[in-house]
Amino acid sequence: MKIWKKVLTGTVAMSMVAMMAACGDDEDTDATTDPADGDDTEQEDDGADDDDEAGDDDADEGDAAAGDQEEVTITYARGNDATGSTDVLIEAFEEAFPHITVEYRDMPSDTGQSHDQYVTEFSAGDATIDVFDADVIWPAEFAQAGYVLPLDRFIEEDGIDMDAYFPGTVESGHFDGRQWAMPKFTDAGLLYYRTDIVDEPPTTWDELLEMAEEYAGEEGTEFGYLMQANQYEGLVVNAIEFISAYGGQVLDEDQNVTVDSPETVAAIEKMKEIVDAESSPSNILNFDEPATHTAFLEGQAVFARNWPYMQSMTEDEDQSRVAGNVGFALLPAGDAGSAAGLGGWMTMINRYSENPEAAWEFVKFMTGPEGQKISAMEGGLAPTIAELYEDSDVQGVAQLFADEEFVRTLDNAVPRPITPIYPQISDIMQIELSRALAGDISAEEAASNMQTQMEAALSE
Repeated sequence: MKIWKKVLTGTVAMSMVAMMAACGDDEDTDATTDPADGDDTEQEDDGADDDDEAGDDDADEGDAAAGDQEEVTITYARGNDATGSTDVLIEAFEEAFPHITVEYRDMPSDTGQSHDQYVTEFSAGDATIDVFDADVIWPAEFAQAGYVLPLDRFIEEDGIDMDAYFPGTVESGHFDGRQWAMPKFTDAGLLYYRTDIVDEPPTTWDELLEMAEEYAGEEGTEFGYLMQANQYEGLVVNAIEFISAYGGQVLDEDQNVTVDSPETVAAIEKMKEIVDAESSPSNILNFDEPATHTAFLEGQAVFARNWPYMQSMTEDEDQSRVAGNVGFALLPAGDAGSAAGLGGWMTMINRYSENPEAAWEFVKFMTGPEGQKISAMEGGLAPTIAELYEDSDVQGVAQLFADEEFVRTLDNAVPRPITPIYPQISDIMQIELSRALAGDISAEEAASNMQTQMEAALSE
């Protein structure tokens, strides 16, 4: 097993922290934001039905423009980029496509604010933005609302191999039988461990429990395992990892609720067992990502679940007491294997874009091998194309990108429930899981309650 013990470059460290900040904003806002407040179900259905027709009309106009090589200007929007990689990406694209000018629109760094601005503009039919980056939990919502173009025609015409991307990243952009978003960069949960205490990390959740109890207290540690168990979006991600590891799921591909199952019950029971373990913090139900990395950096725990951003922090001697003594691995497996919660961003095209063909060329470039390599080299963003992790240039950006464990984690990453009403689904999961972990209800009751409430939400 390879162990990442070196510090990332300054650029990569900055990028990973920026990714974490975005993720943190997600977790504070995704579960409470209802972007469809202004649209009733009938309006959303009408928008989705008209989608192909509007897209085809716009595409015809774009075809003519592209064929004549007329100069076209498109607007690309994404959250604040402190790395400058976006400028490099746009410059490379404009060099390859000199007739297309890309104007970059900087959106708020707060993911929830960006989400709401997109909803406001797209629901009004605003065509200002042509291409935009989307959190992995947005595509189904935006597709259902009729805000974005389906990409299947473009993908088929240009022969894009979707199998080249990590499965979870593609699945996040797939809804109602169509692909609405292209994977841009990714993120996934990891198991961190103290290499001065543990020779080999646990491979199953049962092993983790045993080792956490055995090693807690060694080398100044107090706790065995840290996770995000507070009632917020982070709890949903952790739960998805357990549910998937034990062979369960929340929704199937047809939007049927399948959460009330023996597999889900087993997953919740395992989470409860970890929360109640003597080696877990007494206030574990208040832990989020910052609480997790703070305690781990202070040397308080043997194991911790967190995102890749934490690795550079563990090796920063100015803030870490465990520098040089941290490794990472796949999250432990349940009965069905190991699963990591998927994070990251995708790219979509505004349904009302007046230049859909030019917009697609930019999307294809950004999310293709050349664009993703630029994003990795200049911004430290983890590619969604598996082959790029074999590229020596990409491997040289950070030891993380050359580590087989990290690539395996990305390949195992599972998305959160893909549904246009994700905020409601997340709220339901947070409340019922929190009640179960607090001991107020059983795992069986939590699964049953989630099933009933989710079915009601989806039928509205």
